[in-house]
Amino acid sequence: MDRDPLRAPPTDRDPLPDPLRDPGPAPRPDEVDPAVLGALLARHGWHRRGGAQGRYARWTPPGELPGTSLLVPENRDFPDSGDLLGEALLALARSAAPSAREVLTGLAVPSDEIRWWREVPESLLPGSRGGTAAWPAQERLRAAARATLLAGALAARARAGYYGARHRRAAEASLEHVLTGPTGTVSGGHQLTVFVPVEDGRATTATLLRALYALRDAVDYRRTTGGMEAFDAAVAAGVSRELTEAVVALVQGTEGARMALEWSPAAGPPPGLSTRPAPVEFTPGDLPGLREAGARYVRDEPSVPVRVTGAVVRLGRAGPGGPGTVRLRVLAGADVARLRIVLDEDDYRIAGHAHLVGLPIRVSGRLESRGGFRRLSGAGGVTPVRVDDAERDRLLKSLQENLDFFEEACGEEACGEP
Repeated sequence: MDRDPLRAPPTDRDPLPDPLRDPGPAPRPDEVDPAVLGALLARHGWHRRGGAQGRYARWTPPGELPGTSLLVPENRDFPDSGDLLGEALLALARSAAPSAREVLTGLAVPSDEIRWWREVPESLLPGSRGGTAAWPAQERLRAAARATLLAGALAARARAGYYGARHRRAAEASLEHVLTGPTGTVSGGHQLTVFVPVEDGRATTATLLRALYALRDAVDYRRTTGGMEAFDAAVAAGVSRELTEAVVALVQGTEGARMALEWSPAAGPPPGLSTRPAPVEFTPGDLPGLREAGARYVRDEPSVPVRVTGAVVRLGRAGPGGPGTVRLRVLAGADVARLRIVLDEDDYRIAGHAHLVGLPIRVSGRLESRGGFRRLSGAGGVTPVRVDDAERDRLLKSLQENLDFFEEACGEEACGEP
């Protein structure tokens, strides 16, 4: 599904853009490894029906689609191998089998494949009495898939029980090249396949797999013993509040949900992981433990001492004197995009003057987990930071574009000449 041009831009409260998109053009025959094509056809349910041994194989799609078959060469040793590959790719592009598009996607971009299934009550499937439409089901599944991928991308950068806004920009950027397969409308939108390119996303998929196994073990331990210690240990494997919330969203309203990962046949599995990872399943009975663990992660994640460099984008206080609130666009010192800071009168004045002349400031404090690590408590020691002329001009341009807001938001004393 293409990125929706009508969707509002991401905000701090909903910062994850839709990373699931369609692949580009189909690969050319000279770019295709016959062995990889055969492995993808077998993975997606195509049936091998014979062929000349050692030369080519005949493949037919899953289901009943008469008249559709592919001749796929075993290798490139024969003169007609290129022609056969070209005909097979053309037939896949024209095939009505949903799996054909998934095979082409896997060929176009060497990717690890993640599949999600949501088992819904039969009464809620489309076509049943009182059933819901497939579109809302697809949207719920896609949202849960995005959240799961984001949790894996966050854990690939650092381990934490709760990330909030930390590392989010880098994690989102790593998902920009993720592709999506057919949305499973035949099943009421309760199946989804996502392709994570090996080049950009192998760390995410490997980390996510380990985290899901650790989360499954922690949930089982909690259901067996009532203890939560396994959730604490699971943080080292990549489990977090963000992952528990994603799994809750996936399972809620279903009879169970399952996730399975298959490595790119071109790249093979990463070191230390199984060639064929077992699927991971969660059920509604797991939800209380997942919710309890999520709340525990938020409660226990400590604040972090930081020294942040940032550009002032907003100032505000009740009157011409006293403390005020500053909003920073973070340039360095913390893995967040923006911060809200309360400063005393002197530091607030320095921040206002720095803003007027187009300079960022440096400030120390503690990055608080409350509010998603978007606030700096105990802030002080504000000092302007020298930057090169190009960066200073850019900051001044930003100030000029928002001058009316600045004059309204800051006090008379802070807006005076430096």
